[in-house]
Amino acid sequence: MFRRIIFTIALISGAYAALAQPTFKGGEQALNKFLKEKIIYPDFASRNCISAVVHVKFRVYKDGRVDKVKVQSGPGIDLDEEAIRVVKRTAGKWTLPAGVEAATAVLPVRFTPDPSRCNSSTKLSREQAINAYHQRQEQENAVTNYYQNKHAGKADTSKEAYIISLKQQLGFDEDFIEDILAQADEKRKQGDNEGACADWKFIRNIGSIKADPLLARYCIK
Repeated sequence: MFRRIIFTIALISGAYAALAQPTFKGGEQALNKFLKEKIIYPDFASRNCISAVVHVKFRVYKDGRVDKVKVQSGPGIDLDEEAIRVVKRTAGKWTLPAGVEAATAVLPVRFTPDPSRCNSSTKLSREQAINAYHQRQEQENAVTNYYQNKHAGKADTSKEAYIISLKQQLGFDEDFIEDILAQADEKRKQGDNEGACADWKFIRNIGSIKADPLLARYCIK
């Protein structure tokens, strides 16, 4: 079963030293509460007890828009993607000083594993896990590229047995797909259609049709 929160999530907001910096409505406590409620601890980082501080840089406008969201520094794994996703969800929740039309901010988001589960995790094991993540990404890309080409009628189907073998190595089974569906549903409930559609497209691009009705209903083709 999909688990929304596997770890205790410690979150910190930036110290807004410059006068032109945006301020989260309700202050730092409200910001931390918002992030804690919205973050879905990513699967790979949660399974491998990876902690990190992801610094996310973004631009806030007077009308409440948030854009140019990118990671300034992070571990380069799924924690980065989740930090970006959640910062995008802060649109409309910032205020700017009078006379300021737009401002850039950096928000550090700290992900801290639950000590009761990750006590035996070492710095070395976490570094090995991060290296494994990048190797895994290459395999995932091989799978998703194959099915994207297959949907377009361009795939070399003689490679399908190899792709199926890769899927087995990666653990792309029915339980995995159910976890991604649950994760996508949580994002949709948060109003994050973009994030939900990305998850449903991923399911389609690993050779499953389970998300196709949701893609047809909620996502622009």
